[in-house]
Amino acid sequence: MRGGLSIGLVIPALDEEQAIGRVVRSAPPWVDRIVVADNGSRDRTAVEARAAGALVVVADRRGYGYACLAGLDETRDCDVIVFSDGDASDDLSETALLVDPILDGTAELVVGSRVRFRGRAERGALTPVQRSGNALACFLLRLRWGASFTDLGPFRAVRREALDALCMSETGYGWTVEMQAKALRARLPVGEVAVSYRKRIGTSKISGTLRGVVGAGSRILWVVARQAFAHARPAGSTRGVHEEPPL
Repeated sequence: MRGGLSIGLVIPALDEEQAIGRVVRSAPPWVDRIVVADNGSRDRTAVEARAAGALVVVADRRGYGYACLAGLDETRDCDVIVFSDGDASDDLSETALLVDPILDGTAELVVGSRVRFRGRAERGALTPVQRSGNALACFLLRLRWGASFTDLGPFRAVRREALDALCMSETGYGWTVEMQAKALRARLPVGEVAVSYRKRIGTSKISGTLRGVVGAGSRILWVVARQAFAHARPAGSTRGVHEEPPL
């Protein structure tokens, strides 16, 4: 626990045998539950995660969002949820940077930015396509809601009650931007902090292939557009933001 609240860590993973043990063991000691959501790995990801002390759940359907939702099912009793990728690119020693603004009541969602204040991303950790794609999505969030986000980084923390109210439904790589867009629509207090970002261990499922880059990029832009044309919640409302019918 931290600040009297229980902390859960959800790590979606796909073929991260080389990195997942290191990721799990690097979590701060005050994290109460670590859940690795195995999204169909063909290697020893699940074995290595369990050996490192994580609870492993199987997300049968392929998709980043599906994996996150599967992990969330095992953190129902946690007050704050932290998300991190399983490739060791996120620095879990910085978890407090994300959690503490939630504990002190200044934010309900805190996103770790790899580029804010010129960022702390290791050279080569983010491809030019990733940087430009994230910048475009954040520009659209700012254009629609006046948000000051600079990144869609996967390393983030959110109060569980707020996350439940957002009624997340995205099943693919639009998961992160859906969370940010829905939080803005609900007028939730949000924050962003600069975090470190390292070169991943293993091969990226997105930036490693042209198909992955195009697929993820188009999905993210589709989610932004979908949320932009959905009905906004009243000012100050924290009630659920439900998914609108497809446009």
